[in-house]
Amino acid sequence: QVQVVESGGGLVQTGGSLRLSCVASGRAFGSYAMGWFRQAPGKEREFVAAINWRGGLGDYGTFYADSVKGRFTISRDNAKNTVYLQMNSLKPEDTAAYYCAARTTAAMLTLYLQDYEYDTWGQGTQVTIPS
Repeated sequence: QVQVVESGGGLVQTGGSLRLSCVASGRAFGSYAMGWFRQAPGKEREFVAAINWRGGLGDYGTFYADSVKGRFTISRDNAKNTVYLQMNSLKPEDTAAYYCAARTTAAMLTLYLQDYEYDTWGQGTQVTIPS
């Protein structure tokens, strides 16, 4: 059974940066589509970023929520079974629990933006930006 574990959350001041990491088990990580979601207190879980798999064909495709575009970057290192979320210019409204998700039966070059499209979830890591 595939598992994913997030790390890297913490408390940072407005304008600061954090890098979240998500390590996935399984030998087929290179063919997983990956995503990051977040959930703030009292709010529904929302999409943050997604990255596809490409099987060696060109660059990875990525997609971002409008609220984080230009500030967050999703990337992956298949040799380390890890996906990253680099978060810059953090704002108080970015405060949330951040969840890593894997879709283990993903079509190549396809991005998945809905939480129900993912089959494996981590426990979450808290990111707090005080106002």
